[in-house]
Amino acid sequence: MARFLIEVPHEGDAAACARVVEVFLRTGSHFLTRADWGCVDGDHKAWMIVDVASKDEARGIVPPAFRSTAKVVQLNTFTMDEIEDALRRHQR
Repeated sequence: MARFLIEVPHEGDAAACARVVEVFLRTGSHFLTRADWGCVDGDHKAWMIVDVASKDEARGIVPPAFRSTAKVVQLNTFTMDEIEDALRRHQR
């Protein structure tokens, strides 16, 4: 499994926020019903971190009406050994 951050922007007015949240909650999807929202702080987006097999599978979690504007980013971590190796390879 890979880990992905899904970011779903939406319109900034209160009615638009309520409609988007309603769509997410009505799906019943555990991913969508547990989305984090930035609306209260003026950042009109939802975020989810999901563990799925592919970027396409992550995008498929997003309701169809919002897929074209969703941003899906594969996440990873680094160890100190990996970074030290990368730095050695790229030093000239």
